[in-house]
Amino acid sequence: MSLTSIGPDTAFENIPIIDISDARSTEPSKRYALAMEIRKACMEVGFFYVKGHGISQSIIDNAVSELHNFFSLPLESKMKLENKKSPNFKGYSPLLSGNNDPNNRGDLQEGFEFGWEDLQLSVDEAREVDGVMAGANAWPHEDLPSFRPASLAYYHAAVDVGKSLFPLFALALDLSEDFFDDKTKHSAALMRMLHYPPQLSAEGDRVIGIGAHTDWECFTILLQEPEKMALQVQNTKQQWIDAPPIDGTLVINLGDQFARWTNDVFKSTVHRAINRSGRERYSIPLFFGTDYHVRLEPISSCVSPDRPSRYEVITAGEYVKSRLAATYGHY
Repeated sequence: MSLTSIGPDTAFENIPIIDISDARSTEPSKRYALAMEIRKACMEVGFFYVKGHGISQSIIDNAVSELHNFFSLPLESKMKLENKKSPNFKGYSPLLSGNNDPNNRGDLQEGFEFGWEDLQLSVDEAREVDGVMAGANAWPHEDLPSFRPASLAYYHAAVDVGKSLFPLFALALDLSEDFFDDKTKHSAALMRMLHYPPQLSAEGDRVIGIGAHTDWECFTILLQEPEKMALQVQNTKQQWIDAPPIDGTLVINLGDQFARWTNDVFKSTVHRAINRSGRERYSIPLFFGTDYHVRLEPISSCVSPDRPSRYEVITAGEYVKSRLAATYGHY
């Protein structure tokens, strides 16, 4: 399947499940076969589940437990960390403070966002390599000291999964496995802890858990709590396809950085979340992008006379910051 000679879009009806146990196999043939599975999912759907990711259940359970504890804090405690007080949008975002779909009135979720931090250091240090996104994380040290270590343990485990995927994405794009190595040295990954209250309002009031949107980075690694259906993915017929939690898996979805880099060969697929489970819902997405100084220039294998470049060139940091500003009205 040529990267620039893509046939007509097919409207997917389900989301593939891919076992990534061979991501770090010493046998090139196994890595290549896995990359071809990923290539098909990226070109046809833009979403896939992964099993065999290697993150221990204890790390997941600790992070989810602390996530529950954080959102149970009094609002005044959480508002001390409000993201609008930070130039890099890190910290707490209250209910309805964000709006991913301009046609809606707000997202019915509250969140807590943070970026890379050395787990061995007691205090976060801002990194100059983060450029326009530089700045320290904000933590509830006094109210919930156990939140930081549990969150960062899961963050680093998820980042390791992301690093194992980049060589596979490179192979899927007919590139050398190390293509992304010099572009992902500094873990430009943002993690967001999310709480969705039950959606009790009637349909049509233009407030849902998170409105229809695409993600902004290269790809997202999403942890969903079991048995609470909310995530939906839009196919080319504008139909909403459910993406329920599946035990032992994470959801991977592509974002705008890969769409820009691949000239839309890889799909950044529209999705939304509506929590009508009748219960509180929690999830943890890790948005994994390139280092913030990297220019999002189209990859040569994804450009041809019949498929000219579709996007202006911008750095990864400038793009992410502009999208955050638009979402939170933070200019």
